[in-house]
Amino acid sequence: MDRLVFTAHMAQREYRLDRQVLTNDMANVSTIGFKKALSTANVAVKVSGDGFDSRFLPRAFTQNLVDMTEGERIVTGRNLDLAMDGKTVLGVQADNGDLAFTRRGDLQVTADGILQLVNGSPVLDDKGSPISVPTGVTLSVRSDGTVLARDPNDSASPDLEVAQLMLRDASQTALMRREDGFFQPVPKIDPQSDLIQRDINGNPLGAQDPLLYAEGVPAQDFESGPETPSVSSGVLEGSNVSTVESLVKFIDHMRNFEMQTKVIKEMKDNDQSGASMMRLS
Repeated sequence: MDRLVFTAHMAQREYRLDRQVLTNDMANVSTIGFKKALSTANVAVKVSGDGFDSRFLPRAFTQNLVDMTEGERIVTGRNLDLAMDGKTVLGVQADNGDLAFTRRGDLQVTADGILQLVNGSPVLDDKGSPISVPTGVTLSVRSDGTVLARDPNDSASPDLEVAQLMLRDASQTALMRREDGFFQPVPKIDPQSDLIQRDINGNPLGAQDPLLYAEGVPAQDFESGPETPSVSSGVLEGSNVSTVESLVKFIDHMRNFEMQTKVIKEMKDNDQSGASMMRLS
């Protein structure tokens, strides 16, 4: 009987990861370029220790991977608003100086001529350096990521190439979310490394590919895939989170929690009934 109670209680606890993912997704419904996380999954973990060697408890784990499904596009008509086509990602510099990738494309130029996202992260060129552009010029971006500058006071002057955006095709590369919200390629490390997430018995979570659960590995560049990376100017990509789908999942979680609570209560009542029968005997 206690096995059923422990199993129901562990199920209630482990659903917290899925609820956290859903809460984060719902909070970013209106965030430009946001990508929802892949769903968490439950695995049966064998519990070691004193007693019968036959107890398994549910354990939730997440791959921390992002779903690269495209979101709805928002037409703005602004030259420095970009939407990534296909599985294209844009290279930016994170707050800690690491190389990171994003699907955001709301660019702006600072007073010092630094091209950056609206959130302040510098945009990188194809060499991995922050992009500096001339001040007082009109900027535009080609579909291949070439940044062009034109003198607004001379309509006859040609467009001059000033930089090339770092664009990568991630169609063949799994990306994981960083703590700052940007993306990085899944690190390839030794399966025996201490960075692999493991269960309470020391076994790697996700035995088919434990490399998907590495944490704490510095971000790095990756080789672009077979598709040609490109962008569309004058539009932004919205979040790919479905509000209706997320709300339905929340309702399902509430019902599952109530069901597990009812199981625990029923087992308590059964235990009390059994104790009463033993006293009467």
